[in-house]
Amino acid sequence: MANLSHPSEFILLGFSPLGKLQILLYGPFLVLYLLAFIGNTVIIITIFVDTHLHTPMYFFLGNFSLLEILVTMTAVPRMLSDLLAPHKVISFTGCMVQFYFYFSLGSTSFLILSDMALDRFVAICHPLHYGTLMSGAVCAQLAGAAWATPFLAMVPTVFSRVHLNYCHGNIINHFFCDNAPLMQLSCSDTRLLESWDFVMALAFVLSSFLVTLVSYGYIVSTVLRIPSASGRQKAFSTCGSHLTLVFIGYSSTIFLYVRPGKAHSVEVNKTVALVTSFLTPFLNPFILTLRNETFKAVLRGQMQRLKGLLQEVQI
Repeated sequence: MANLSHPSEFILLGFSPLGKLQILLYGPFLVLYLLAFIGNTVIIITIFVDTHLHTPMYFFLGNFSLLEILVTMTAVPRMLSDLLAPHKVISFTGCMVQFYFYFSLGSTSFLILSDMALDRFVAICHPLHYGTLMSGAVCAQLAGAAWATPFLAMVPTVFSRVHLNYCHGNIINHFFCDNAPLMQLSCSDTRLLESWDFVMALAFVLSSFLVTLVSYGYIVSTVLRIPSASGRQKAFSTCGSHLTLVFIGYSSTIFLYVRPGKAHSVEVNKTVALVTSFLTPFLNPFILTLRNETFKAVLRGQMQRLKGLLQEVQI
């Protein structure tokens, strides 16, 4: 007999209200997912194989691209299979595992973004000490903390969900095990959990956003004191792509999760989560590389080298 405190499985409603039309979403969503996966993978491989990109900025960029791949892998493949499946069922354990990795990896992404802001701050505001302040050991420690802290902090969060009473059915009105629809199924007193969730959001999202804002405040102040227009443009060009990522990432996440209470519009949340799950990872490789002349030059060199190797094999 199933435990009455929580169901043995959940039904992910996803896009079921669309009926048979949801099958039409499979093709476009699959293409976006594959392009996002390929684009971020190309960034990681290019950074790894080319020694010119073995710098702190590209080290953090590679971490961010890896996180984009992993975050989408926690939710998107499952959602794609559910578009074709008549029964969109996920086990209770599977739901909790998905919840844990989605939010752990997502929180890590924001900490890496703040690491990227710190790197630009040191490079522009303290260029003479850049090699010392952003040494390989320091970068490894910053990235290690960014990865480890959310994975540890999310353990009590997941255990709290495991011990909730889910007496309002087992249908999750979302395409993955998101926080708000899970909380809406619970008949337990969740006020303490909502406060904890808000504290977690402050700790990972708003704190990293504050670090980014302060870093760029100092960066702008320093750049405006550069006498030459070309020098100012060069300094700002290294920050443009990062600022775009910051705007897209923080605006959507603050809207979705940095709000106390569980009475959120699940339909609106689902739409915004869809954008962050597909469109943002798809756009990131273009945002990160189109304005980065160094990366584009390295990528062209790698493509020419690969073309030369293929021609030799054919001969």
